[in-house]
Amino acid sequence: MYHPEHLFLHQSVQNHFSMQIRAPGKVLLDAICSHLNLVEGDYFGLEFQDHRKVMVWLDLLKPIGKQIRRPKHAIIRFVVKFFPPDHTQLQEELTRQYLFALQVKQDLGSNRLICNDSSAALLVSHIVQSEIGDYDEALDREHLRNNKYIPQQGALEDKIIEFHRRHVFQSGQTPAESDFQLLEIARRLEMYGIRLHPAKDREGTKINLAVANTGILVFQGLTKINSFNWAKVRKLSFKRKRFLIKL
Repeated sequence: MYHPEHLFLHQSVQNHFSMQIRAPGKVLLDAICSHLNLVEGDYFGLEFQDHRKVMVWLDLLKPIGKQIRRPKHAIIRFVVKFFPPDHTQLQEELTRQYLFALQVKQDLGSNRLICNDSSAALLVSHIVQSEIGDYDEALDREHLRNNKYIPQQGALEDKIIEFHRRHVFQSGQTPAESDFQLLEIARRLEMYGIRLHPAKDREGTKINLAVANTGILVFQGLTKINSFNWAKVRKLSFKRKRFLIKL
């Protein structure tokens, strides 16, 4: 029996895929990568909201039907899962200059990529450069009125425009160069590529865990309070609700 799986790509384009409900998650991910002609699919994953309204990763080895209670109505998001420390390691222009840049834009707009106002304005200025070209104050203001890239955009409009103006003195930037600069700035931010997963420590205090290229990170709210470097981790294990890190 086949059921339609609803996939919401982060390009704001909706696509429909049909497959067996018993198929493992990898079948769906492979179908999406094939649809996009994406070679470097290992950097990407699928996330969905579970019954607790928490965003979780679709396990690629387990049947889709055992993970999603109402698959016909589920919205599964195709997103970047693994962020390399240097985006130039990515070989394909589709991956590097489009999908990764697109993920940064979405994380910035949804307040998932936390940064100070100056960094946020600089990031948006490169997005504006990519989308409308070189600085023109009247055009910039009209474009920013019609397009919202960050929650606090109104308060930072003048700063965004000033950063955009400076790009002209750098001999202008093509859309590809602007996306490259966007990734260069984003990868230096502490919250770049971070997905927070709610947990509790041994004392019952609420914390968040994240997996990064450097190791396992522990946050209290949005403040990093501890980290476990991969070089020091001997073993990771998960038993029921206990997650153990052996150093």
